This record gives sequence, C-alpha cells and structure tokens, in this order.
Amino acid sequence: MPTYDLIIIGSGPGGYVCAIRAAQLGMKTAVVEKWATFGGTCLNVGCIPSKAMLHASELYEEAGHRFAQMGINTGKPSVDLAALLKYKDANVEANVKGVALLFKKNKIEAFHGTGRIVTPGQVEVKVENGKAQTLETKAIVIATGSDVARLPGIAIDEERVVSSTGALALNKVPQRLLVVGAGIIGLELGSVWRRLGAAVTIVEFLDHILPGIDTEIARAFQRIQEKQGIAFKLSSKVAAIDPSGKLLKVKVEPAAGGPSEQIEADVVLVATGRVPYTEGLGLEALGVKRDNRGRVVVDPHYRTNIAGIYAIGDAIAGPMLAHKAEDEGVAVAELLVGQAGHVNYDVIPNVVYTFPQIASVGKTEEELKQAGVAYAVGKFPFAANARARANLATDGFVKILADAKTDRVLGVHILGPDAEAMIAEAAIAMEFGAASEDIARTCHAHPTLSEAMKEAALAVAKRAINI
Repeated sequence: MPTYDLIIIGSGPGGYVCAIRAAQLGMKTAVVEKWATFGGTCLNVGCIPSKAMLHASELYEEAGHRFAQMGINTGKPSVDLAALLKYKDANVEANVKGVALLFKKNKIEAFHGTGRIVTPGQVEVKVENGKAQTLETKAIVIATGSDVARLPGIAIDEERVVSSTGALALNKVPQRLLVVGAGIIGLELGSVWRRLGAAVTIVEFLDHILPGIDTEIARAFQRIQEKQGIAFKLSSKVAAIDPSGKLLKVKVEPAAGGPSEQIEADVVLVATGRVPYTEGLGLEALGVKRDNRGRVVVDPHYRTNIAGIYAIGDAIAGPMLAHKAEDEGVAVAELLVGQAGHVNYDVIPNVVYTFPQIASVGKTEEELKQAGVAYAVGKFPFAANARARANLATDGFVKILADAKTDRVLGVHILGPDAEAMIAEAAIAMEFGAASEDIARTCHAHPTLSEAMKEAALAVAKRAINI
C-alpha cells in the first residue's frame, strides 16, 4: 500500500498549490483528482476560460466602437465563435498541462479517481471501472472546491438552461439571454454574451447587484452596465422555466410576492452562486463536522475535529476565491511541518472582470458603519486621469477608506480600467499597515492609471491635486 506524508483530495488552486508547497518542504505528497485534467473548476471551467472569453469579447467591442475614435479604420468586425471557443480551450489546455508539469517537477504523485477518506490515515481512490486502491498517509487535506448552486424545480441541461460551465461553451450567440443572479459570475458571463450580440436581462432576488461589494461602487457599476445595454430586474425571482417551445418561457415574480410576468429567452444562465463540494468523501461516517451550508468546519490551523484531516478553499467558510484557497494551501502545508503558516483574511482582494472592472480589498463603507468605526473617505474619478482619457476609459473612480484617527487604510475600492492590477498596490499597503498618507507620498509614474490611487489617497486629507 503506497504511503505518503500528505494526500490532498482535489487539484484546484488550493489543492495543487498546497501539494507543491508541501513537496518543497520535503513531504512525500500525492494528489487525488476525479477529473481527467488537473486544475479543478478554476482552470477547466471557471476563472481561466471565462477570462479568455472576457478578453476576446472586450477586444471585439473595442474594435467595433472605440477604434474609429482613435483614427483606426478596420471596418465592422465579425465573430467566428468556433475560433473564439478554440482560443479559449487552448488557454485551458496550456494551464492544466502546466499543473501536470509542476507535479512532475516537484515529484508529486497523482491519482485520477474519486477519493474517499476511509480513516484519518487512509484514502480510497476509485476509478471509473469501479476498481479501487487504498493509499496510506499521515495527513489529509480536503481541497474539493465547490459546485454550481441549483434552483429548486429548474433543471440545468447545459444546452438551453446552463450553468457557468455551459455558458462558456454555447455553440452560437443567443438572441436573448436571461441571467439568474447579479453576482460576479452572472455579470461577467452576461457581459461576454452582451458584447457578442445577445440581448441580456439579469434577474436578481435582492434589491441591488453584487452583494458584498461596496454599495456606492455597485450602484455606479449598474448604471454603466445599463448604458452598455444590460437590463436588470431587481427584487425579482425566477419561479419556473417552461422549455417546451422553441423559446424558453421564464416566469419571473417579485421577490416579495405579487403578479408574475413571462420573459422569453433562447438561453437561461443560472448563476446563483456556488456550494461546497463535500459529498462522497465519507465525512459523515468519520464524524467530520460541517456547518448548515455544508462547509467543513475547521480551526484557525485548518484542522477539522478529526485528527489528521484538514480542509481549505471553497470547502470551508470564507470567500470562494482561487487566491484565498491558494494562500490557505500554502499555510496548511507550512503548518504541517511546524512553520507559522498564516492567511490575513482582512486583506483578500476581490475582482469583477467586466469592463470596467471592479476590484476591492478590506472593508466596505457599510461594514465600517455597522462596526461603528469612524473613517475618512478619499475618491478620485478616472475622468480626471490623463492616461484614462487617452485610453478612452474614463468610467469609474478609486475610493479609499481610512481610519479617522490613525489614517490607517481600512479598505480600497476601484471601479475602472485595469482595477485588477491596481488593487495589488492597495493590498500591499494594507498588509504593511500603511496610512493613506503613505500612499499619497509615494511617487507614482506619470501618466498612469495608478495615479488615481495616489490622488484618492490625497483626497482622504482633502488635498487632491487634479480635481
């Protein structure tokens, strides 16, 4: 029976990073993966393919709408959807093969099959033909990620009623796309197909979009998306979908109750969130505790209530973000060898990869008000930034929240171009306990989008220069 220091179930961002760090630390490591390829949801049907689709659709829209403003004449662009999907698939293939190469480089053994924890020191791996083998180990990390959240009574066939997985593989652009859920996934994929030609309507149960995002940012973002052509039905819910006709007939009701309306669509995307994937692991038989949302309960060192079994990523509480899982994977590997593995949950960036992008780190205004924390606000619009004007990308602003007494940065929120990269400056500043004045007095290159961060920091003290 093969014996290891550590077996990780799942090879998504949390699992594969945990495996590599454990191998670097001298542990004999194995990974169990139920899919034929490594990388989990993120690399195969999530983060990576969606970003390829977002990038391609953004360039298509730019060529059709902004090139002429810069004196570039290309004629009306067209989309070869089959070629676009091939480009997306090539990106996925390169990334999953990259993980396989990293496993080989770090001498990590991989087993393809469904993993089940038999005892705290044994993992059974069952392959498709029903054959099974048992592996022995000193420690086990559950890194099984998450699955699509379903709507009661609505069947997902991945052809006309699709999850995010099906929405990344549609063989033609739908004339009418209805998205259920105004969270990050719904907005990102809705924006992809809107750019490619679909009429997009987003139905959201809450009275606002992007729950968890700073309210001022979310409201401004909604206005921009509406100008781009996306329609929103807030405080509404999808009660039923009739698939019997050529078009889907979607019954939409007010969330608070009342008369319904019928909306026709070629495709419905169910994007109501994700749920932890912990079924079939043998957790109930072992007595591993889970909360009322199915998440594995762990202590600050990622230990479950059963000795020798750990859990990270989407399988436990916290934001379902690949980079959060990665940092937890590193932390638990280091803890297993006696090092001080740690994740600072106050500094976990979050990004919405639409155009313009949203990126945030730290507290929102709503959270600070609820906690009774006195704070100062500094804001700076991209419309006053020279590089944003040159790039024809002036929508949005940078917003910095700082402690009213100490000036320590408590949260940074960006709506605008290249927010995904700009947020790293804020995260580093917060990790080192910086004040807004530290950012304001740091020389930023000119002309750059990042100057908006400096100006927002200056605005905390009401001394912005360019507005």
